[in-house]
Amino acid sequence: MTTATLERIPAAAEPTGGPAVRSLSLEFSSASEVHAGLEKAVAEMIEVAAKDAECGIRVTRLHPGSYTVALDASVPFGETYESFAA
Repeated sequence: MTTATLERIPAAAEPTGGPAVRSLSLEFSSASEVHAGLEKAVAEMIEVAAKDAECGIRVTRLHPGSYTVALDASVPFGETYESFAA
């Protein structure tokens, strides 16, 4: 079972022309779900990043099963970096 917490307004309540999603917080209950879940989140961030072409994407592992996928100005556009929280 995957539990994903998105830091955004649900689509039905999202105002037209409102701010795009800049980060996603993800929680996975099994290792087998991590790869597919992160791929989906990165694909969503690619769509957002392509609109501005100003930054890349950083995937951060916070602890086992917990990740953030976010637009990051320190990552060059068109690239995705991985990191571990300290």
